[in-house]
Amino acid sequence: MRIFISSLITGFEAKRAAARRAATTLRHEPVMAEDFGAQPNSPQIACLQGLRTSDVVVLILGEHYGFVPPNSTLSATHQEYREARETKPVLAFVQEGISPGPEQAAFIAEVQAWEGGLFRGGFVNADDLQDSVTRALHDVTLANATGPVDEKEMAARALTMLPAESRNHLTSAILELVIVGGPQQRILRPAQLEDQTLVERLEQSALYGKQRLFDRSIGTTSSLDGADLVVRQERGANIRLTEHGSVIVRIPLDEPCSQGRGMDYMSGMVIVEESVQHRLGIALDFAAETIDHIDSTQRLTHLVIAARLTGVEHRGWRTQAQQTANPNSVQMGMGGGRERLPVILTARRAALSLDRNALIEDILVPLRRQFPSAT
Repeated sequence: MRIFISSLITGFEAKRAAARRAATTLRHEPVMAEDFGAQPNSPQIACLQGLRTSDVVVLILGEHYGFVPPNSTLSATHQEYREARETKPVLAFVQEGISPGPEQAAFIAEVQAWEGGLFRGGFVNADDLQDSVTRALHDVTLANATGPVDEKEMAARALTMLPAESRNHLTSAILELVIVGGPQQRILRPAQLEDQTLVERLEQSALYGKQRLFDRSIGTTSSLDGADLVVRQERGANIRLTEHGSVIVRIPLDEPCSQGRGMDYMSGMVIVEESVQHRLGIALDFAAETIDHIDSTQRLTHLVIAARLTGVEHRGWRTQAQQTANPNSVQMGMGGGRERLPVILTARRAALSLDRNALIEDILVPLRRQFPSAT
């Protein structure tokens, strides 16, 4: 794998060397500006050309913004980042405890705000940076590695794990997401699935995690269903974890009633695109965190993701802007047993974090096509 290391030169010799050592340790080919030698092009064009031939970019940001080439408002490193983020995985590392100037502070904020294809980490010194780059490159290597996996078998396994579909238009709309890992192997022993510590971790993450799945106002229950661990809430949200490391997540799409218990089914006459998008992100983040916990040594290298909306037989699809502009009228689905097939994706494991936004979009668009357009 060819690695392009983008950073400021002044004050970064030790840190750049640490990134180079990290890449070499994993037998990757590190590329830096000084590697290009004499070329007829400007140094910045040579760097951009080297970036374009690389597989991944390591971005190291410190206190200073760096050299701004003539006829440009962006530093060379900033230009390299803008170029890389459109086509490459970017591994960004920001030095901690610094006091950046206005331009560099804005650059760091831009990097930290962008999520597509980007891994972000912090570092204190060169040794810390080397360890962080090594771990991140290891994840990228696993994401692009081939292994003895049977994607057809994984897809078939994912489909069998989807619950029976509800076609009752009076029930709450549910997003169902199944993530199956491969190569197929046992990840959790029976005793681990019975361990209360695992149950409490799942509940804690679902209720209080960064992207929580569950409603904090109602309780949860947990039990074994056959060999699977299931954590439930009464409004339809639940998590299922299998001994093979598969994660099944069900999240209600309808909002709770403003008065009393239950769901607001009048607001559930439509599917709001942004709601589906948000909950897809929550489900993928939860699954990624859970898989990293139960399989910390990354025995599972490949994933199949199956996604479906159920309880939506007679609903239409709208954006939030369309719903706000015309909340009392919508084109409803015809129902009548129309089959909406699950969306199936295959991905490397690290895509759950490195390509999160692309995964969400690749699921969301096919789901949207299954519904009548809003009026």
